[in-house]
Amino acid sequence: MAATMALLKKMEKGGGVFVDSSKWKRKSLVTIALTFLTSSQSILIAWSRKSGKYDYSVTTANFLVEALKCALSLLALAKIWNSDGVTEDNRLGTTIDEVKVYPIPAALYLIKNLLQYYIFVYVDAPSYQILKNLNIISTGVLYRIILKKKLSEIQWAAFVLLCVGVTTAQLNSSSDHVLQTPFQGWITAIVMALLSGFAGVYTEAIIKKRPSRNINVQNFWLYVFGMVFNVAAIFIQDFDAVLNKGFFHGYSLITSCMILNHALSGIAVSMVMKYADNIVKVYSTSVAMLFTAVVSVFLFGYHLSLAFFLGSTVVSVSIYLHSIGKIQR
Repeated sequence: MAATMALLKKMEKGGGVFVDSSKWKRKSLVTIALTFLTSSQSILIAWSRKSGKYDYSVTTANFLVEALKCALSLLALAKIWNSDGVTEDNRLGTTIDEVKVYPIPAALYLIKNLLQYYIFVYVDAPSYQILKNLNIISTGVLYRIILKKKLSEIQWAAFVLLCVGVTTAQLNSSSDHVLQTPFQGWITAIVMALLSGFAGVYTEAIIKKRPSRNINVQNFWLYVFGMVFNVAAIFIQDFDAVLNKGFFHGYSLITSCMILNHALSGIAVSMVMKYADNIVKVYSTSVAMLFTAVVSVFLFGYHLSLAFFLGSTVVSVSIYLHSIGKIQR
């Protein structure tokens, strides 16, 4: 009997080790995926430009990103319906009152996503990777204003450090201009940060209004409105080009990889929230900044400066402090 009990305990311990090992592998896989997707996003956009312009229609590319995310959400729902059946919380059927809130964040994401193509007129891939961290500040401030959430002193200090780090990374010692990124690039980055922050906070408010509702259903309706708005953008901006040259005119393997990257990035963030933690996002963002800079040296002849490394380090520390401040709040 004693021998049997000892064997059972050993099996339990072994099972625990197996579970921990499985969780560690899953967390590691998610971390690597998010780091790769985050760092390659700006590289693929910059790489898809030829002679300073896009040969393809950015509105059609943005539409395909939304369509692919919508399809992935449906696949996830189909898997849930197959295993758990259709319930009140995971069915696609809805009401006007539930879906009428989605057009606002969908429109904001549309503008922000289109701006991320045009910002490369003023910045390079590493600078974009640095500047897009400004959405941490906009999100934090909007959290305080809209959701009435208090920010810790550590988080406010992190915001100050983030501004210092972003500015330091943009210092230009080889030119008469103090900053590497021109004024138009800064304005575009700030507008993108505000749009991203407001859309993110608004979307979170929608999700938390009905927490039992399956996230894939909520994402599906958000992406549906995103597709509708992108169709409108195609008609307004690129209708003649699409009509005369075709929907996929100018597309290349790099363009296809970029579209897939944008779609999978949203899925990866969702997986981080489910299988990992906030530290993973911090790690991924920090590594992505350096990885983007190193790859840009070989692809685009980017010159790495001491200011960029110092600024990247300060930005990484500020993101970590913001994360710690959120945990201790």
